[in-house]
Amino acid sequence: MADRFYAQLSSGEFPIAVSLARHDMALAQAARDAGADALKLHLNAYHRASGTTFGSFAQEEPFLREVASLGLPLLVMAGQETVPTLEEMDGLAQLGFEGFNLYFAHFQPHLLESKLRPMPAMADTSTKADLDRMNALPCAIIEASIMPFAAYGQPLDDADLAAYRAIVQQSTAPVIAPSQKRFVPDDLTRLRDVGVAGAIVGVVVTGDTPETLYEAVTPMANAARRFR
Repeated sequence: MADRFYAQLSSGEFPIAVSLARHDMALAQAARDAGADALKLHLNAYHRASGTTFGSFAQEEPFLREVASLGLPLLVMAGQETVPTLEEMDGLAQLGFEGFNLYFAHFQPHLLESKLRPMPAMADTSTKADLDRMNALPCAIIEASIMPFAAYGQPLDDADLAAYRAIVQQSTAPVIAPSQKRFVPDDLTRLRDVGVAGAIVGVVVTGDTPETLYEAVTPMANAARRFR
């Protein structure tokens, strides 16, 4: 299994994926123009940080097709209790999606039959046994979504970095950190120093307008380029 986003993670380039607060082409274009390496979209989910509800593959397909025209690597948060069918996962692959993400508790076996790379997410309640099961998934990327909701938007601190370091040391797969904390450009070096392979920046950092997204992501993307 080969894809551009995973190649960047594996080569030490520290890619920056932007998680869109809503399915809006102006947001997607702002992320591309700001230098994002990938885009993360959502299906079948209520996104707590943004307050947005995302629909099914059929409901969101027109936007998925439109955003695929931007040519960026695409990732999808596939759902919660409801997830795409195998046929819908194949449809995502045909559109150019490279990986699918969801909390490990919501994994269903048929998802691993798809062409998309699994990106299981740890929660703040995840255990070492959970991480071991995630590591056993073929060709996985681990999303360390480990911050309690009450901590969203706070600055990244040394305790957070120690938690990420512990996950990296226990993981056989690349580990990415989502911006539950309010990442700033200098945090990318701190994250990389503890072994994190890349970051996903979302509404906590980007806000929910094209202007705020562009202003936030541009310095993040510039900071990540120092590693290349």
